[in-house]
Amino acid sequence: MITVTEAIATPGALKRLADEGVSIWLDDLSRKRITSGSLAELVASGSAVGVTTNPSIFQAAIGSGEGYEEQLADLAVRGVTVDEAVRMMTTADVRSAADILHSVYTATGGRDGRVSIEVDPRLAHHTEATIAEARQLAWLVDRPNVMIKIPATEAGLPAITEVIGSGISVNVTLIFSLHRYREVMAAYLAGLEKARERGIDLSTIHSVASFFVSRVDSEIDKRLTALGTDEALALKGRAALANARLAYEAYEEVFASDRWLALAGDRANKQRPLWASTGVKDPAYKDTLYVDELVAPGTVNTMPEATLNAVADHGEITGDTVTGGYAQARADLAAVERLGIGYDEVVRQLENEGVAKFEAAWQDLLDAVAKSLTSKGVDAR
Repeated sequence: MITVTEAIATPGALKRLADEGVSIWLDDLSRKRITSGSLAELVASGSAVGVTTNPSIFQAAIGSGEGYEEQLADLAVRGVTVDEAVRMMTTADVRSAADILHSVYTATGGRDGRVSIEVDPRLAHHTEATIAEARQLAWLVDRPNVMIKIPATEAGLPAITEVIGSGISVNVTLIFSLHRYREVMAAYLAGLEKARERGIDLSTIHSVASFFVSRVDSEIDKRLTALGTDEALALKGRAALANARLAYEAYEEVFASDRWLALAGDRANKQRPLWASTGVKDPAYKDTLYVDELVAPGTVNTMPEATLNAVADHGEITGDTVTGGYAQARADLAAVERLGIGYDEVVRQLENEGVAKFEAAWQDLLDAVAKSLTSKGVDAR
């Protein structure tokens, strides 16, 4: 397998993907990736034009301790709390990444060159605390190309509106259902309307809606396998793509509405769909499945490095693979429902599990940092 670096000399699938209107973002960040020049190399080559992070990514990066030793020692001497230490390390990484991506941000008018950082996942069901955390993170990172990630929970929806209304760019995360996705777009439009009322230049506000892909197949495939019939097994690997394609149909509808056109007249930016969780979980599927089959203009695909390398090596980018598939997508989801697998129940479960997984990763990170601070002679509070 070639790496994205080796692919630079002979632009292939990654370039074709970009030519189709898909922005490629890297779903990973660590201090080592920054200091080694790895991120700068990806950006310079055009292989990645943005970065996303989440609690699991930071848990893996900071939990290892690699590259953070000096900062941890300084924080220990200062006697900071564990929460403060974690935020200082994560925002430092995001700030550095934002600086590396600033040239892309400038060249694309703010569309790309973005780095996302998530609010404390323990606040996912608390609207006012999420708003306060989002504002604090934007202030701490202090870079125009940062995006604050807010989960698409019921409590997150009004927070999205208020944060967008304050002029802060937002990456809405943990979207699994079509109904919730429509609520997210409505929250974004309401935020733009609030920003306009406050006299904020709408052209400075950007947003993406992170629609999760592979986890949908993981859950529905498990249930199809349990049924074990030929009909059930024939539907494996189809639900996630169907769900994402119908999300894009909803995006096209909302961003052609009169409500949107009124905002577009004031130079507002569309909230782009971002395909998240695009690393294939089932080894039976092609490792570029959720990239090859989700090509559509005006989208973002954020990929872990293994997926990015796989696309560079053997991705099959053949043009738009989304907009012509709406009827089949509806048929696939309907077929799953007919087998007794309830769509609403599945996506509700996935949202709850998504929040819980990020909370657990965040707690693991806090515990690891607390241990590091204590080992340096500080009573971590």
